[in-house]
Amino acid sequence: MAQQLEPIAKMVAQLSRLPGIGQKSAQRLAYHIISMPLEDVRELASAVYQGRKAIQYCQVCGNYATGETCSICENTRRHNGQICVVRDPRDVAAIERMRDFQGTYHVLHGTLSPMDGIGPEDIRIKELLSRLSDGAVKEVIIATNPDIEGEATASYIARLIKPMGLLVTRIAHGVPVGSDLEYADEITLAKAIEGRREM
Repeated sequence: MAQQLEPIAKMVAQLSRLPGIGQKSAQRLAYHIISMPLEDVRELASAVYQGRKAIQYCQVCGNYATGETCSICENTRRHNGQICVVRDPRDVAAIERMRDFQGTYHVLHGTLSPMDGIGPEDIRIKELLSRLSDGAVKEVIIATNPDIEGEATASYIARLIKPMGLLVTRIAHGVPVGSDLEYADEITLAKAIEGRREM
């Protein structure tokens, strides 16, 4: 009996390595996969494998791409003098969902974190500076997360870029739309007051 369950245990162990999937969720997924028709399981496995194999990093911005460059970098209408600097490709997807930003991106693939041994040479800061050297970029929008690492990364990049004479902006932080002030923490409220604008 234990030998028959070993394949399930292996599936659970692999599934639980995924972010946000705990032991119970992995077990539920494993049992669901086992109940699927074999052809559906083959298609699922193939889609995951082929999808991972087909995706690479854009040689210009570092976003996900299926070729040498991503569709955003290939779109000449997006080259409007703005580069939005983000931590990873998921952040590009989040900003693209709002359908309002029409510039290009630069994906750092991480943030500065001395505690974890991640310094400037471990993320794509050198590549960003190289992209800014041709004079086509007028504004760098830093859109890293508002946590300690994201703020440290934003400050570091801003100090490097400002001497180049470029406009460096930071995305606003503050109270989310639809929320109540009484539930906001002090840091969020402080950022909201700090980032206020004229009406």
